[in-house]
Amino acid sequence: MNRSSLEIGFLSVFLLISVITFSQKKVSKIFETSSKEINIYTAGLDNIILENSSSNFVEVLLDAESYDKQLINIEDSNNIVNIKFEFEGTETREVIFRKFITKRLQRANAIVKVPKGKVVYIFGENVDITAKDVENKVSIYIDNGIVKLNEIKSKTIVKLYSGNVYASIKNSNIEAITKTGIIQVDSINYTKKIQKYFNENSTELSIETIKANIFLTTQ
Repeated sequence: MNRSSLEIGFLSVFLLISVITFSQKKVSKIFETSSKEINIYTAGLDNIILENSSSNFVEVLLDAESYDKQLINIEDSNNIVNIKFEFEGTETREVIFRKFITKRLQRANAIVKVPKGKVVYIFGENVDITAKDVENKVSIYIDNGIVKLNEIKSKTIVKLYSGNVYASIKNSNIEAITKTGIIQVDSINYTKKIQKYFNENSTELSIETIKANIFLTTQ
């Protein structure tokens, strides 16, 4: 191989690495709101992380590798904030067009940080959700995904068709129902339904699903 061929080869590799590096896009929005309710629509996302912010501001970070352009849309009216995500450009994922099964490859992830005291609703189809010990009231309505709630610190509702749900319950009132999945509390299996009530001051966790598995720990 002559020098010219080597130079072309190195140039090709350099351009490929450059394309991979710069194809990753990150956008963010930070805003303050007096609205008490925040709705998060996860269409287009693979993963979303929900955290408490350290201020009175809502912070939204979107990290998407597979699109030419991505937008965070904020609508704030009637005491409700709607957070939505939009993508433009070539979509690289393969989608299996079945009702509850999607192969997610678009590598679109979001982090949403919300102040304490806001009520949060998350809506979606195929998405993985992590709530990092948030102190907000949270309701999650999705078709399929892995939901990691960590420690339950406020009233939490989860409704989904299939997937897995993980939570640390400690002193929480619990109602968990699955039709064909399993319910496991500290490695002990229960059949289809479990209810445990402590007192009116306890936090509340309600999970309702058709096929999802539910894994709870009291540690």
